[in-house]
Amino acid sequence: MKSIVFLIAVTFGITISLVLFNQQNPSSVEPDPMARSFVLWLHGLGDSGPANEPIKTLFTSPQFSKTKWSFPSAPSNPVTCNYGAVMPSWFDIAEIPVAADSPKDEGSVLKAVQNIHAIIDKEIAAGINPSNVFVCGFSQGGALTLASVLLYPKSLGGGAVFSGWLPFNSSILERVTSEAKKTPILWSHGMADRTVLFEAGQAGPPFLEKAGVSCEFKAYPGLSHSISNEELRSLESWIKSHLPSSS
Repeated sequence: MKSIVFLIAVTFGITISLVLFNQQNPSSVEPDPMARSFVLWLHGLGDSGPANEPIKTLFTSPQFSKTKWSFPSAPSNPVTCNYGAVMPSWFDIAEIPVAADSPKDEGSVLKAVQNIHAIIDKEIAAGINPSNVFVCGFSQGGALTLASVLLYPKSLGGGAVFSGWLPFNSSILERVTSEAKKTPILWSHGMADRTVLFEAGQAGPPFLEKAGVSCEFKAYPGLSHSISNEELRSLESWIKSHLPSSS
């Protein structure tokens, strides 16, 4: 039984292993005079940052010619849903599948948020405008994306959640600044997801809208716990529409 649960947990980290096959190299693009942008991608449980780097090759629009991408790896931590097995994990997860009412370990989430904020702070200090910063993540990385952008003191370009969930309770909203509430959220979720249930995704937009946060929710029929080319194309268009210099 333990081995079965372990294998299920690792599926949190399966993001683009299928969708990137048969992808051709992107065509070269002319340099664009736009301001620099920064995209931070947070992987799922059991995965790694380098394994997700091929994602950036799909973003071939000229608007991304000066984009800096970052694919950090989560530290190795014991995970409760895996009977304490140690694996790459941003924070602890109590159970699989993740449902709308699953237990939440806010302490470990907030610790992870501090690390993500440090990455964002470094890029802003280097000259990237906060409005050109986009945080994206899949599964556990999507949940961390949500917490990170909501708790960041400044308004960012956006946060994109793929197959994620709310990793905190409503009390966390007391810490969300008026500037952070201006950061738009894109939330994508497969309707056939059996690892992070679709109901967990559906619980996100009403929660955010009640808090005054703009959230665009996209449901994908037949999609399981993975990320599709269609979702990534949508993400590319969404980021382009939120880049200040693209208007």
